[in-house]
Amino acid sequence: MPVLESEVVVTRKGQTTISARPRAKYKIQEETRLRIIETEAGILLKPKKSTLDLAGSGAKYATTEEMKKLLDKLREEDASNGLRHQILHRALLL
Repeated sequence: MPVLESEVVVTRKGQTTISARPRAKYKIQEETRLRIIETEAGILLKPKKSTLDLAGSGAKYATTEEMKKLLDKLREEDASNGLRHQILHRALLL
């Protein structure tokens, strides 16, 4: 697999510009967040996945309706656990 190599300059403020070809290839746009990974060979910049990138990633596990029901159940459990926590906390303060 050919490796794309290019040179960049780091400004006084630590900023740099990634050339158009790798930006297009890796879908790096304005406001894209990049992870900096230190390796033995140097540093690696990797696009960080956003919630939009993850949209639909659970489709192979459940339908939208099943996911909504599961989320509703989890929300109810969270609310119930929160109420239990408040009751216990108040009981301990008495």
